[in-house]
Amino acid sequence: MDDLKQTQWFDSEEFRQRFHTDLPLGSFCGSNGTVIRLWAPTAQAVTLYLYRTGSSRKVLLAASLCQAEHGVWFWETAENLDGWYYDFDVTVDGITRRTADPWARGCGINGRRSMILDLRRTDPDGWQDDIAPAKTPENIIYELHIKDFSWDEAGGFASADRGKYLALCRRGTTLNGDGIHPTGLDYLKRLGVTHVQLLPIYDFGSVHEAGRPEQFNWGYDPVNYNVPEGSYATDARRGEVRIQELKSAIHALHANGFRVIMDVVYNHTYVLDSWLFRTVPWYFYRRNPDGTPSNGSGCGNDIASERSMCSRYILESVLYWAEEYHMDGFRFDLMGLLDVELMNQIQSALDEKFGSGEKLIFGEPWSAASTAAIPGTKLGCKDNLRSMAAGAFCDNTRDAIKGGLGETDLGFVNGGGLDAMRLAQCIGGWTRGRGAEFPSPQQTITYLSCHDDWTLWDKLINTMDSSRQYEVLTPEILRANRMAAAINFCCQGHIFFLSGEEFARTKHGVKNSYRSPAVLNQLDWTRAWACRELVDYYRGLIALRMQLPGMCDKSPQAADRIQDVQTMGPDCVRIILSNGGRWETLLLLLNAASFDQTTALPHGRWQLLADGESSFRWQETHVLERDVCIPSFSVLIFGSV
Repeated sequence: MDDLKQTQWFDSEEFRQRFHTDLPLGSFCGSNGTVIRLWAPTAQAVTLYLYRTGSSRKVLLAASLCQAEHGVWFWETAENLDGWYYDFDVTVDGITRRTADPWARGCGINGRRSMILDLRRTDPDGWQDDIAPAKTPENIIYELHIKDFSWDEAGGFASADRGKYLALCRRGTTLNGDGIHPTGLDYLKRLGVTHVQLLPIYDFGSVHEAGRPEQFNWGYDPVNYNVPEGSYATDARRGEVRIQELKSAIHALHANGFRVIMDVVYNHTYVLDSWLFRTVPWYFYRRNPDGTPSNGSGCGNDIASERSMCSRYILESVLYWAEEYHMDGFRFDLMGLLDVELMNQIQSALDEKFGSGEKLIFGEPWSAASTAAIPGTKLGCKDNLRSMAAGAFCDNTRDAIKGGLGETDLGFVNGGGLDAMRLAQCIGGWTRGRGAEFPSPQQTITYLSCHDDWTLWDKLINTMDSSRQYEVLTPEILRANRMAAAINFCCQGHIFFLSGEEFARTKHGVKNSYRSPAVLNQLDWTRAWACRELVDYYRGLIALRMQLPGMCDKSPQAADRIQDVQTMGPDCVRIILSNGGRWETLLLLLNAASFDQTTALPHGRWQLLADGESSFRWQETHVLERDVCIPSFSVLIFGSV
């Protein structure tokens, strides 16, 4: 069958009717024995190989699988093969390919063999009683990489825990073990974030799991979607260890007040020659009319999420992580490559199982390039946000505050000039007026920096310091950083920031550090305490945000709270919005000029809640009634009293 005909066949209703199945797939074991099922509808033969370890060359058993309905092949035995490993030979059109099981829940080292596993024996103590912390007035999402978190020796982590899941379980770590300055989990508790978002923690292909400990990658290269990454485990050779240790980390995060979001990458695989491809060549991938793989991901292959068994695979995978690992949310990489129907199915299924809105779903509403989806497929990009329940990153706010992705692009805080209405759009979560893209702030993820591109600090250095001294804590740039953070925390929507943004995290000007050395990517715990005033500024903003219903409002009418927007002077704007609660009305004064400016306050008495130096002014009783001086590079937040 030629390329075009094969693509048309996979896309056809005939193929779906004939081969779609809801039969459980993968391996299952228990007291009644073991069964293995593989979906391989185009195969002429499938052979199973069983091993005692994930790396042994000795085959203990080879068996031909039997063919059932809808393209399913199966094998079963009365023995409980818990802890055994397996792979397959799958023959399609005369070509035999060795493959692991794409539906597997466990694997051996580097994911090359699948594992038969009784998942209950991977549960840590107390797992059955593990629950997510209660919801707070606002979601404050902290993006974290497992190795970044604990790689720095100054963090005081035990050597065996550095770069591992278990570092997220440890209390009491301090800077160089001084017993005074908290690091790790205690630092996060002090900061006050509500959600920890983990960069990819499924099994990925770019790091050798038994290689040098300092190997590093962000992990956007999936191999086994339903298995944790082994390089973060203390023993990658035993397939159950990675599972138990990840669960322990999630359990510890929950116990310490954090919900956990998982970064998922269902839009492409590490390589085209994946277990999905080897099992059913081309079915799970999009192809251009000339037969080449679609490359909207920029990674050489795009997953065909609109095909029914591919859609089932992704939906089941998300539900599996939510059920088995108690994940509280999912961040979708390049969501613009996944179809809207699937994204809505995911949200609906999670809502049905766990309660409406209990699991937070959002993603990147864009792709790297166009993709060869079935014509008419509605994709999860910006243009289709109003057709989706899932949230999305708001790059409009990011770019308005500190500039776009170009190295010298400028925003409001670093010399880009004043567009008062654009700033008002930021405050309103981009749900009203010119350029509005979001139906409500419930879908808006407002942020300044993430793992991609420059850190906020490096971006400010690039645009404000011609000498590019990334390590130097320049007072002017610290003020710009505080200003950017204050504006971001005043925006309606969910608040998101990169780990270490709160202490001027630098990657020394490296824009794309996805495979840079661990020492470049690590959280610098010495810098965290050297920048304690900036950390405290973020800490105060988080605490203040929790008390401001007008900013936490996620309803479609939230932007109606903005009552007035006025330009007060050069690069200076005033925004008034209704709040309720402790302070009936909020007044924001934003001055990005290099000089102080004075303005008259609206009629009434106004309590200063935050300024350019401290975000804890709300703990004081500083009340003004007339004129106020707005220092350069600062935001003043007032509440009516």
